[in-house]
Amino acid sequence: MTDAHVPTTVPSAPPVASPVPISLVIFVATVWEFAAVRAAVPGGHTDKLQGRPRYCASVGGNECWVIQTGVGPQRAHAAARDVLSQQAFALVISSGFACALVPSAIGDILIGTTVAPIRDGGSLDYLEMAGDERQRWCALFSGNEVRATAGAFISADRIIYRAAEKVALAERTHATGLDMESAALASEAKAAQVPFLIVRSVSDLVLEELPLDFNLFLRPTGWVKGLGSLLVHPSSLLGLNRLRRQSAVAAATLTNSLRTVINARFGVGPDSHRTMRS
Repeated sequence: MTDAHVPTTVPSAPPVASPVPISLVIFVATVWEFAAVRAAVPGGHTDKLQGRPRYCASVGGNECWVIQTGVGPQRAHAAARDVLSQQAFALVISSGFACALVPSAIGDILIGTTVAPIRDGGSLDYLEMAGDERQRWCALFSGNEVRATAGAFISADRIIYRAAEKVALAERTHATGLDMESAALASEAKAAQVPFLIVRSVSDLVLEELPLDFNLFLRPTGWVKGLGSLLVHPSSLLGLNRLRRQSAVAAATLTNSLRTVINARFGVGPDSHRTMRS
């Protein structure tokens, strides 16, 4: 892992088993991100926790949860608050896709330890929750064959789909990545005194215009307007197909990167059998 804007690949480090079993929770927003992270830790089972999709697996005797929060900071706040009250965790990870605010390629991995919510015209108040387990994960991202760029994140309360707005945010904040949920998750992790880390894969770029205002689809009555926009601008379908391909690339690299680091952290070989912890 590097603090520079150019990702680097570093030599692989040998697996290091955890001397004491730990519990890890990874939060994602969407069904596609849920599938990508779940694929990194096969052998578990999916159920519901307070109405939210949850995936549970045991890796080398350690427990890993994946929780689908839904899109946006309000849902992320609520999900993290509920989950972190269930049991003690050694690390909270915010994962899924992100917009790169620095020169990057689709599928590059962005690592963040600090994140700030965006406030119009206001100062950036960065959140961080350090700890031994987070330090171990950061070291593993530095010592395994994972292309990762480290830097600060910012979180918006809506989807930023205009390239001009992305560029303005990049210039104002000098952040590495942009998402919607990490600041909310960091806030709840800090309240629960659990170390916090961001691990996300690039699905769109700073100079890239998204094909639609996806915020329309997040509102209960917005679907009609969203579909109407597609009918008025049928060229948006080409952009949607491009974004679908980019999301598939981002999902694949996220799965592979998380699998590599999880295996290394818990001393599990790539072909080792994993079992579900009840």
